[in-house]
Amino acid sequence: MQDIQHLGVYTSGGDAPGMNACLRAVVRAGLDNDLEVTGIRRGYEGMIDGDLVELDRRSVSNIMQSGGTVLKSARSEKFRTEEGRAKAAEQLRKNGIDALVAIGGDGTFRGASKLHQEHEFPVIGAPGTIDNDLFGTDATIGYDTALNTAIENIDRIRDTADAHNRLFLVEVMGRDAGFIALNCGIGGGAELILIPETITEMEMVKKRILSHMSAQRRSTIVVVAEGDELGGARGIEQALRDDSDFGDIDLRSTILGHTQRGGAPSASDRVLASRLGVGCVESLLDGHSDVMVGVVNGETKLTPLRNVYNRRKSIDYDLLKLTQILS
Repeated sequence: MQDIQHLGVYTSGGDAPGMNACLRAVVRAGLDNDLEVTGIRRGYEGMIDGDLVELDRRSVSNIMQSGGTVLKSARSEKFRTEEGRAKAAEQLRKNGIDALVAIGGDGTFRGASKLHQEHEFPVIGAPGTIDNDLFGTDATIGYDTALNTAIENIDRIRDTADAHNRLFLVEVMGRDAGFIALNCGIGGGAELILIPETITEMEMVKKRILSHMSAQRRSTIVVVAEGDELGGARGIEQALRDDSDFGDIDLRSTILGHTQRGGAPSASDRVLASRLGVGCVESLLDGHSDVMVGVVNGETKLTPLRNVYNRRKSIDYDLLKLTQILS
């Protein structure tokens, strides 16, 4: 068991619905174990600047239903340097913080792991990212909410697409991973789903779209992950407009963008975030460090941070086959 008296907690990287629920769980689990808990504002940038706030039970009351992160998030070029990390460690020690809980994605965990390796700070991670691409957990905080936000928007777009017999290209987040696109495409009944994990051939895309619109004589929805190699929805739209076969087709592109990051977290994300937050504190007190707490097959699992950011979780290719059947 590690001798921990004062816990620091921060959110870093892209915000995700449920981060506040995780923060709440970390604080209350820490207090329940007689720890002092301090919040670090603006991630690593705030760590370097000493932007800290004392947290108690009341300070995290009534926040779990809120999107975003009350501790804020920011990019920090300074923390990418050894000098910046040394300054961060100095600030932590000056304020008596002797262990950290990092809520974020792979970039957050890279930073946390370097802080552990260079300055021997006990650190533990909770996976918070809407992309759901972190190895070592079945789901990440924010993914379920983002997925349902995307599906809700696709349903609305379907209504107007049907009314006008339009082809809609709907771009969802996923620069490197297609989890949101694949699952909201299936849930939203998309006729075609394009993701970074597969090679997208433009001629195949054109053929599939023309076939669907000819057979149905109604709307067609194509869900595109932003990281698709054809340039996302805008790139595909331009390629279609340059093809005379699509001259009579009413074509629109919609980029959902940061709407997927915002909003109140779903019940699933609130429960997951709470479970992971408590798990982080308990794992630190049990002597674990430089690991991420995840949930795999319903059970809490610890994964070394180096495995989290050096490995990419694979999509379910059976779901990809399913899209071809259902469309």
